[in-house]
Amino acid sequence: MKERTATFFVILSGVLWGCISLFINPLSGMGLNALNISGVRMVIAAPVFLAAAALSKKLRFKLRDIWLFAAMGVVSVVLFNCLYFYTMIGSSVSVAVVLLYTSPVFVTLMSAIFFKEKITGVKVAALIFTVAGCVLITGAFGGEPLPFKMLVTGLLSGFFYALYTIFGRVALSKYHTLTVTAWTFVFALLASIPISGFPKVFALVSSDLKAALLCVGISVCCTVLPYFFYTKGLTGTSPSKAAILVAVEPLCGGLLGIFVFSESAGALKLLGMALIITAIIILNLKPRAVDKK
Repeated sequence: MKERTATFFVILSGVLWGCISLFINPLSGMGLNALNISGVRMVIAAPVFLAAAALSKKLRFKLRDIWLFAAMGVVSVVLFNCLYFYTMIGSSVSVAVVLLYTSPVFVTLMSAIFFKEKITGVKVAALIFTVAGCVLITGAFGGEPLPFKMLVTGLLSGFFYALYTIFGRVALSKYHTLTVTAWTFVFALLASIPISGFPKVFALVSSDLKAALLCVGISVCCTVLPYFFYTKGLTGTSPSKAAILVAVEPLCGGLLGIFVFSESAGALKLLGMALIITAIIILNLKPRAVDKK
């Protein structure tokens, strides 16, 4: 895959993930909590990915690689979601998002260790712009001091989120995108069953058509499509670059907050958006214009 196409796929995945508030807010208003919503995403996404992989004859994998799919599904999808939502509930959405987007730092460091990627000046600048942009967009400095437990769970959510990129790069060196995503979500679904309160969810969606449509929407638009596009994008770009590009997610979330939910658009929030856009631009400059050392 050409790097330009891969870049587009990664950015598109971030845009779709950034639209998740359009579904979470109304579902939350209907009585579903974070774990319920997370479970819904798995119960719909897993069969979709399995069907797509089966139709494409991409289901087979070697048993010795089962740990990869288990790690991606259990650790980098379910455990990540649980820690992310726990931090969000225990602190605030803004703090949780900022701590989550420490993930590019983890990805860059692990890529240097495991894949021998060079940490260039451009990547360092993009990392700084990305993290600073997320902080400014969410207004994380405006709240109360963060409890140490929330700091730990938030950083762990960023670390486990980063592991999806690392595990994914290894899995994609052996298997097709559909194989990786299908089995990842099978294991994610299995891990979700004990914690997601499916009886409560099924009772709601069976009696409320709007709730059912929202559940399908969040599963397709904010789970199936972005995970497929992001995993596909990893086949054509470096893990560290992908981890920074996908930070378009809080940018989109911030824009939705302004234009859809009528949130304030202060100077710091606009500056944060500009920093993230700058990070994406400098990562995609032509090689002769960037630091290759």
